[in-house]
Amino acid sequence: MTQDHRPYRSVLYIPASNIRALDKARSLPVDAIIFDLEDAVTPDQKDLARETLVGALDEGGYGRRALIVRINALDTPWGESDAVTFSGKPVDGILLPKVNGPEQLDALDALNVPRPLWAMMETATGVLNAAAIARHRRLAGFVMGTNDLAKELGCRTRPDRAPLWTGLQTCLLAARAAGILCIDGVYNAFRDQDGLRRECEQGRDFGFDGKTLIHPAQVAVANEVFAPSPSEVDLARRQIEAFEKAQVDGNGVAVVDGSIVENLHVETARATLARALAIAEKET
Repeated sequence: MTQDHRPYRSVLYIPASNIRALDKARSLPVDAIIFDLEDAVTPDQKDLARETLVGALDEGGYGRRALIVRINALDTPWGESDAVTFSGKPVDGILLPKVNGPEQLDALDALNVPRPLWAMMETATGVLNAAAIARHRRLAGFVMGTNDLAKELGCRTRPDRAPLWTGLQTCLLAARAAGILCIDGVYNAFRDQDGLRRECEQGRDFGFDGKTLIHPAQVAVANEVFAPSPSEVDLARRQIEAFEKAQVDGNGVAVVDGSIVENLHVETARATLARALAIAEKET
């Protein structure tokens, strides 16, 4: 699957049945939206939510935001209709919940859905099969379902998320090996800005591309934390300049701020600048 180079710092869940929320999302500074037909919609509202979302997408107005639809599982009465309905709509991905193995993505692919596929990683079996899932030819990214994973593990909720580290990092390793995106799970206490910032910083430091969010109040923090800081951009530029000068002088390494700069550091620096440019282009 071709890598999507757009920023995914903030990925906001929007209930597909909530007309007001669907409208408000058009004006929010989010990088991506997950229109949720699964957990956020009760069984008796599934068909209506699908129709409501079709109307919102037909109306448009979501700008440059990446648009992803989380459908119901294919073994439910609604999953196949969800997949077929939104395969022809202007969306950037179809997100399948509770993916345990690549065969579930094969089943979705068999419906001739011409949109990139995404996988919710929220079960123990899914985490153990993360490498095989990530290598699916149609897959564009992982979304971590940390609430469901914690429930299945029976682990306690801790500010450092230590019981989830193995699952988070296993999925991240698989995603990076396959060259796909990987988005961190949600932070439930949406009024706790300090806690959100700590968890965003942890996810960023782990290597996630961004964070899924459950409330518009969380967007600003995620956008800030998952963007390169001015000092990081400045360092990246200086590393590239120093390394290029070193090469002209016949040297294979350079020194910036007392640290060695080799080709691998320059690759990271170029990725930092590319990320900063992608964010700037989105926000203009």
